[in-house]
Amino acid sequence: MRFLLVEDNLKLAKALCDRFALEGHVADHAECLSDAETAIRTVAYDMILLDIMLPDGDGREFLRHHRAKHDPTPVIVLTARSEVSDRVGLLDLGADDYITKPFDFSELQARIRAVMRRLGGVANNAKTYGDVVFDSTTGALVVAGATEQLRNREMRLLEVFFAAPGQIFSKSHLMDRLFSFSEEVSENAIEVYVGRLRRKLEASSVAIETVRGLGYRMVLTS
Repeated sequence: MRFLLVEDNLKLAKALCDRFALEGHVADHAECLSDAETAIRTVAYDMILLDIMLPDGDGREFLRHHRAKHDPTPVIVLTARSEVSDRVGLLDLGADDYITKPFDFSELQARIRAVMRRLGGVANNAKTYGDVVFDSTTGALVVAGATEQLRNREMRLLEVFFAAPGQIFSKSHLMDRLFSFSEEVSENAIEVYVGRLRRKLEASSVAIETVRGLGYRMVLTS
């Protein structure tokens, strides 16, 4: 998944981005609302994590405008406010959930999973395509009865393909899914990860096909 973290506490932001990276996710950090607006015009995010009190304005206004544009990207608000009226107000504005600071990362992960389940973005159960079984939660890949544990970016890349079998994904799109703005990598990195997945799928009826000039897609070979 790719997250946009809108948070002016740099220590907290770094800690969260580092943890997301360890989990194989991509997290872009915006320190203020103007940076957040620029980011969402540039990249399609799976989720926005939004602080309320920011240097250039109130996160609630950002949330209000976000929903007024009918942007379906889920939003979890990070708030220091614990009053019931504040929490109800955030949900009424269009927040999908909220978490009260300070919080444990495991609680944030649980809330992210819950929101994505409600929206149909992440399933609890493994997905099957052809004779391949893939669990995007654990990273377990089953091919020809043998189970292999994927590395983080292999897992996130295969997650993209499993979300839309047969759909062509450009290298630039896959770059957006795997790497944050702060990571300086070339599109050759995608070729490396696609190559790794191809080797792991060799014994199956599933292949990642190159569509010349367009990108890659996952297909059944038999």
